Amino acid sequence: MDVSEVIIPGDTPGVEWRLPVMRFKGNDPAAPKVYIQAALHANELPGTALAHFLCGKLREAESEGRITGDITLVPQANPIGAAQSHFGELQGRFDLGSRTNFNRDFPLISVRDQPELIDELDKYPAADRLKRELIHMALDADLVIDLHCDDESLQYAYIDEAFWPEAADLASALDMEAVLLSDGESSAFEEAVSFAWKYEVPGERKARLPGKLSVTVELRGRRDVYPGMADKDAEGLLQFLIGRGVVSGKAAGDASFSGPAVPLDNVEIVRAPQGGTVLFHRNIGERVSEGELLATIVTRPGFAEGDIDIRAPQDGLLLTRTSDRLVRRRGDLMKIAADRPSKATRKAGTLED
Repeated sequence: MDVSEVIIPGDTPGVEWRLPVMRFKGNDPAAPKVYIQAALHANELPGTALAHFLCGKLREAESEGRITGDITLVPQANPIGAAQSHFGELQGRFDLGSRTNFNRDFPLISVRDQPELIDELDKYPAADRLKRELIHMALDADLVIDLHCDDESLQYAYIDEAFWPEAADLASALDMEAVLLSDGESSAFEEAVSFAWKYEVPGERKARLPGKLSVTVELRGRRDVYPGMADKDAEGLLQFLIGRGVVSGKAAGDASFSGPAVPLDNVEIVRAPQGGTVLFHRNIGERVSEGELLATIVTRPGFAEGDIDIRAPQDGLLLTRTSDRLVRRRGDLMKIAADRPSKATRKAGTLED
């Protein structure tokens, strides 16, 4: 294993950020190359825990000569966000300087323009420079896995329709309970990677990308950082790499993905009509029916006439839930992977900012 650091100079004198990168050299030039990163939202740490255990498994495979394809592992992809503590709470989702989501505004380029990503880096602020360094590394790979998590959540993934159903092997290996089929129309990291591949010839869009994969994996919720979970997820990801020929060995089992795979248009985002204390009646992982009581918003404690009942807009799987119990007006409460398209309008791209 080769360990190096990418240096990100700060935007003020005397500050710099260090990005550790671990690389495993494969022994077969024809094998797929892999890029895996975690904690692009710096306060989402299940992926960092997974990477910790995966690194140990890969070092063992390396000692046995079983690494066939090049593997790049970035276990903490956002040192800038990891240093942002506001009144004692880590703020790892948005860059406090630009107020931009760390997983948005990645450059949308053709893969043939990859070298230009790191030209004249000194003219970019630190957060943009970090994004350019990350996507530059990722575009050397064939399989790109961006490890995130949700708030309170099942295990699921955002997978571009260009990779489905081939990517069902990843969903199966990581015991995902749902897949959301994205349209590849945002500037999020994984979609910027697939954009570069789709538009390898500028102006000509490829609808399918055989042998490629760029995916966001949501590793349950932010508090789901436990050694048993992380080791199990790391073993699942290793089995996926074995199945794809990146690591040699016999894959354990051949279970197929059995969860729902729904387009983003079928995702119901349930929001609070008013602010108040939220009382949940249903938990993640449960199937709900249209009209069923999901939550109650207590807007005037002590006065039941101020309570607002939140009901399911349609049948589906309760996929995520906010961990906040004091919610703001229009704040997200839940996501439901529904059986039919939502009646709510959705702009192209990702579900949230």
